[in-house]
Amino acid sequence: MRHLVPPARRLALPAAVIAGAVVLTGCGGSGDGRAELSVSSSYMPQPISDMAAGFLTIANKGGAKDELTSVSSSAAGSVSVHETVGQSMEEVKSLDVPAHGQLVFKSGGNHLMFEKLKRKPKQGEKVTVELHFAKSDPITVEMPVKSATYNPATGH
Repeated sequence: MRHLVPPARRLALPAAVIAGAVVLTGCGGSGDGRAELSVSSSYMPQPISDMAAGFLTIANKGGAKDELTSVSSSAAGSVSVHETVGQSMEEVKSLDVPAHGQLVFKSGGNHLMFEKLKRKPKQGEKVTVELHFAKSDPITVEMPVKSATYNPATGH
């Protein structure tokens, strides 16, 4: 004996399956599809001219890469991102912040260059910096000014 399912019920089940799939797709899954950025180890050696360098580490705990696209600070006329390869340094438009990795700015390597300082910040002060990214919201950092000869490895 065969049971016939009314036409309205035949359409209801596939429609419910499709609706459930659409709802699950919109959830975004595990959250691994975006960058999760944080900043640490920031500092600026006390400048001796109208230019200064800045150093920090941008960590990304997320599953997607992002890019640092620009930096701004009210303390300087401009702030540029510099990449160091071998013995040469050059200004770049952006630097990658890899998924599950970090972008490190350190003495002798990648660094921020503050040009046309409006005043020379002194050791113990802080300089506010805003980091801008391709995908993530900007991050504001209070960068402490250290001695001109500060070495993060020794803390002096």
